[in-house]
Amino acid sequence: MALGELRRHAESGLDPAGFLDDNPALRGASVEGLPVLGGLDALVEVVQRERIDEVLIAIPSAHGEVIRRLVGLCARARAGSRIVPGLMEIIRGDVQFQQIRPVRAEDLLGREVVEIDAGPVGAILRGKTVLVTGAGGSIGQELCRQIVRFEPAQLVLLGRGENSVFEIEHELRDLFPGVAVEPVIADIRDTDAMLRLGRTLRPQVVFHAAAHKHVPYMEKFPCEAVLNNVLGTRNIVQLAQAAGAERLVSISTDKAVRPRSIMGASKRVAEHLLQALHARGSGTRLMAVRFGNVLGSRGSVVPLFQAQLRRGTPLRVTHPDATRYFMTIREACLLVLQAGALGQGGEVFTLKMGEAVRILDLARTVIALSGLDPDTVPIVYTGLRPGEKLHEELVAESDAAIPSPHPRILVARLGTLPVPDVEGAAQALVDLARRGDEPATRAELQRILPDLAVLNPASQS
Repeated sequence: MALGELRRHAESGLDPAGFLDDNPALRGASVEGLPVLGGLDALVEVVQRERIDEVLIAIPSAHGEVIRRLVGLCARARAGSRIVPGLMEIIRGDVQFQQIRPVRAEDLLGREVVEIDAGPVGAILRGKTVLVTGAGGSIGQELCRQIVRFEPAQLVLLGRGENSVFEIEHELRDLFPGVAVEPVIADIRDTDAMLRLGRTLRPQVVFHAAAHKHVPYMEKFPCEAVLNNVLGTRNIVQLAQAAGAERLVSISTDKAVRPRSIMGASKRVAEHLLQALHARGSGTRLMAVRFGNVLGSRGSVVPLFQAQLRRGTPLRVTHPDATRYFMTIREACLLVLQAGALGQGGEVFTLKMGEAVRILDLARTVIALSGLDPDTVPIVYTGLRPGEKLHEELVAESDAAIPSPHPRILVARLGTLPVPDVEGAAQALVDLARRGDEPATRAELQRILPDLAVLNPASQS
């Protein structure tokens, strides 16, 4: 199919030279008039011998590891690389020349990018007043871009950073003039302000994306983690309940699974608090969605690697065996919307994200995608930082994971905490954080989450 498209577009200047294929039965054969020049491992040799300028990766079902290896071989051979679409794009229509494109970050995931069932999502958003917290962040901004496509009556952009809210506000006004966009500069930690916003704006659907997320920073500033991630979540729940909102979806993290960091612990407490508040009942459905690492989001590893390459400094990797689960910004936001449509309240949703990716492999691929040979760019190992795990998890053994109506989404039912009153424990934690008592805040997190290892960095795993 790809060869046929290349031949139909002679104006592209791309002249097909041959195939690489690991099928031994094809070795030395001719397919559609072109020779099979060898297997995939022969890429560097064939490129140099045949004077190839570009390699087209036409393996739509390939695991991300295969794509990463091929991109690395192309860089070593000093050849460009392009890719044909994935299986879902092919199913929706034959491969077209315009779809043959450079390799993107999502091609490295090793799975099809998750799509959503737009019908139920449209049903909860169309004609509604929708509020997004953290609207100026990379996740919040993309969430807003996806929401406006479902024609809400009003989209409220709540954020603390005025410049980033300004940017997304004007982008949305230009692209979707039919949707009323309302910017709000406020702090989710301000309980009274959130209650006032709930009563005046009366959002029907709330997406809570505001949070502190950097693990090493939150190890240094545990009170800030609690105030933003625990108190902030409680305040947004109260905002939604004061507004009589239909549903609230709060964004959590895979670092809340068996947390080994202050950040993960604060998000775990927020998950339990959300469930406790939902169980108490108010008419508002409360649910959470766990993300893995989001490719391309602000402060994430791929932009960090790219910046290091631009500066000409070595790429910094914490550990050669460290792995993470990854998803794209778009599918992360679509997952939030789908969860909002699926949730009956009290659930913690998580995405089936395929296999975890080694950070070292990702670093080498970013080097290759930048047109450099991965063997010539230095990589230094900095060691795991405080609070970091070697491997992340999506669901803890104590959390019963069950399927949801969406084939790529699971529901994690949280185990119970040893504290009898989750709301009271959360309030005590917030009181300590407000006083700036860091040792007591850490100790209270330890009391609420007995398996938490934040007080003993040597036990991180």
